[in-house]
Amino acid sequence: MSTEQHDADAYGQELAAISHHQHEATSARFTVFQALAAAGIGHEQADDIVSKLEVGAVAGSHTWISESSAPHKSEQRFEDGWHAGVRDVASYLLRIADRTASAERGRAASCAMLLTHLRQPAAPAPEPEPEPVEEPAPNPALDAKDVLAAAERFPWALAAPGTRHWPDGAFLDVALSTVRAEEREGYIERLEVFVEQRRARLEELLRAYGPGSRPASHGRYALVGQPETLVILERMETNPFGLRGQWEKELESVFLDDLEFAWGPRIRLSR
Repeated sequence: MSTEQHDADAYGQELAAISHHQHEATSARFTVFQALAAAGIGHEQADDIVSKLEVGAVAGSHTWISESSAPHKSEQRFEDGWHAGVRDVASYLLRIADRTASAERGRAASCAMLLTHLRQPAAPAPEPEPEPVEEPAPNPALDAKDVLAAAERFPWALAAPGTRHWPDGAFLDVALSTVRAEEREGYIERLEVFVEQRRARLEELLRAYGPGSRPASHGRYALVGQPETLVILERMETNPFGLRGQWEKELESVFLDDLEFAWGPRIRLSR
């Protein structure tokens, strides 16, 4: 077996292990939100409690990394390189902890909404239609073509129409299906604000996991660089449980798992 093949196999095993830990963490977080809600703790306070726990886990990793040292009797150049790498990783972990501590909330509320949906009784048998009555004005519809056109205007969306993986729009359709009725009006404008506010984070995602990166060379993170992914990321932060539930009904979860992992610790719903 070549060294390159061995590295690829090892990396695949690492991704599988991380996916397992993500699954366990997601189940645990969901249980915690349920327990906090049962104890009468509000959504904002529940988000704050869980966020602090996650920050503490990252801080523990920071301490472990910072206290590590080069192997005994290493050459000075090796020790210098070791300590430089430790400082880089520690600094990155600190940024993750800070970002997790200040991230937008909403996960507890999404958890409560998902539980409410799951507990709804089955719909009764249809009854005879009543007399026609005047219907209220329908909620504005979302045109997938208009949303995709807006996403294509951002430089982050590298994939040109002729080089996209999924021209049929299945991923975009699933993401847009989780936009609630009250969110549809002005959704494109909110998407533009979302992208502008997270420009640096999107650029980091594209650099680390986009086309040409080492993770992408192993066939993973295929959604990074696709214009519809901007909509998926917006939904991941706005309605994560709704996105995960709808996605697993229609698409392979590995695509969303990869994207959640690459986007960062703010949202992890992999199962």
